[in-house]
Formats: sequence, structure tokens, C-alpha cells
Amino acid sequence: MSELRLEDVTVRFGGRRRGLTAVERVDLTVPAGSVVGLVGESGSGKSTLARAAVGLTPIAGGAILLDGQPLRHHTRGRRPLQMVFQDPYSSLDPRMTVGASIAEALPRGSVRGRGARQAEVARLLDLVALPADRAGTYPAQLSGGQRQRVALARALAGRPDVVIADEITSALDVSVQGTVLNLVRDLQRRLALSMLFISHDLAVVRYVSDYIAVMHLGRIVEYGTADDVLLDPQHPYTRELLAAVTGPVAAPPAVLDGEPADPQHPPTGCRFHRRCPQGPLVLADREVCRTTEPVADGHRHRAACHFAAPDTTEHAERVDVPVDAAIDPRSTR
Repeated sequence: MSELRLEDVTVRFGGRRRGLTAVERVDLTVPAGSVVGLVGESGSGKSTLARAAVGLTPIAGGAILLDGQPLRHHTRGRRPLQMVFQDPYSSLDPRMTVGASIAEALPRGSVRGRGARQAEVARLLDLVALPADRAGTYPAQLSGGQRQRVALARALAGRPDVVIADEITSALDVSVQGTVLNLVRDLQRRLALSMLFISHDLAVVRYVSDYIAVMHLGRIVEYGTADDVLLDPQHPYTRELLAAVTGPVAAPPAVLDGEPADPQHPPTGCRFHRRCPQGPLVLADREVCRTTEPVADGHRHRAACHFAAPDTTEHAERVDVPVDAAIDPRSTR
């Protein structure tokens, strides 16, 4: 088990004049042996942050630490971070068999001999609830759910300390999503993995996560334990995401501007204030939201909102976010 920590991470594309800051000064910790669910709408910077963590996208500032030490992405040997991508078909080489794809990810020198490699591939396939004879098939011969299991096996073949799963269920049929989520949760517990699980769907994130981080326009706007964030969301954006799953708990004023702000030209102050049902476009005395950027310190769940409550109020009622848990993860549909 290892702790992944991102400190003040910034990712920028392009030049100074026409560039885009996709991730800005993000602090995020994935505690050892825990799952952190990172949730936010499309374009919020989730996948960019994930790619930066595994070294696929360079960072413009900040640091990425594994157990307190700067993370170095080696081209050979074991890679401590492994990523599972959204589309399992495009992430697997269609010209390679399943077994060859998994074997290719084994750290150099970790398994010697053809027989030992075949045995290790069979073990990894069994971990993801696929029979050993799937090693001889090609990705095109498998269903979407089976391909995603192969992608999970390939990530585990690298013997990572941390797994980053980026929208791994969004390309799958709803019934298959449940089997993959059950599998992910089972693997994380059995192998004591640290995991950053990314999704735009708060229901999916709640099902597998110990902690939840909410991202909006390149910044983390709320972070806490899954129960705390769902029981008592402090940021209006988190409440909007939760209402999309459960229905609104109360009837807030309508969001005045349903479109996200332009990430190339984010608004001053709170980046959510133009859409906020409790912001200055609804409540005239909240002009501070237009002018001053909120800070997370001192607010419950580290919510970056001027009007988030301090961490003193007790919670009374749990908000259930249902996900079908009664699906056999060994289904190979």
C-alpha cells in the first residue's frame, strides 16, 4: 500500500497568450489502501489530472509524490502507477492476443520462462474473473466488459502501488457496469490497492470510494469521506451533482446559466458563481463570490465556497445513492 499525493499541481496547454490551464493548483491525497473517487462534469480536468499523475501529460507546476518521495516515471522495470483507460478497445492492441498484451506489461525480469509467464497471465485473468483460455483470443473477440477486465488485468500485471481508473465504466452497457464495479471493489479490497477512481457519475463514485473529491473547472472544490460529502455536501456544485442522481433534497432557485464557463476564460472570484443557485445572481448580498476566490481551509469537507459551514454541524440523515450491487462479478457478458 502506498499514498499518492498531488501538491499544488498545475497542467497547462499552449502558450501564455492562447494557452489553457486545464488543472490549477490542485492538492489531492489518495491515502494508502483507500479509494478516492474524483467526480465532476466533462471538461472539469479529471482525465488531465490522471494523465499528469502517470506521466502522460507534463505538469507546469507542483509535485507528485508517492509515499512522500517525488514520483519518477521509469521507462523500464516496474511502474508504481498504472492507469486503466475509458475505452478498453482502443487501449488494447488489436493485433496482440489477450495473453500477449498482459504479458507485455509484466515488469522486466520479474517472470522468467515461457511457462512461468503463461502461468502468471492465467493468474491475472483469474483475478479479473476470466477463464485462462481467454489468453489466446483477440480483443475484437471479446465483449466490452471482458475487454475492460483484460485492461484491469494488464494494469495489475505491472504490480502497481496505485491504480488510476479513468471513466472505466462509461463506455459499457448499464448491466455490465455493475459487474465491473463489483470487480473493482473486490480487487481493491483483496489486494489492498490505493486507487484514484474517476467518473462523472456520483452514484458510481459512491459505490467504490472511501473518499470523494469534487472537481470543477480545473480545481478541487470539495473533499471528504464519502459519507460526509454525500450526507452533507457543502459546495453548491456538489449539491447539483447529487441532485442529478437522487433528485433535489430541497427546491433551490433555478441555476441561471446551465452552461459551464469557458475554461480558457474562467470567471473571476468563485468559478461557479454564474451557475450557482445560491450565488450573487440570486442573492444580491453575495457580491464577494464575483470578486474573491474562495479558499477551502476552515470549511467543512474543505469546500471552496465562501458560505460553506465550519466543521461543527452534525448530520442527521443519510443520502443513499443507489447502484445495483447484486450482480455477480463473475458474469462474462
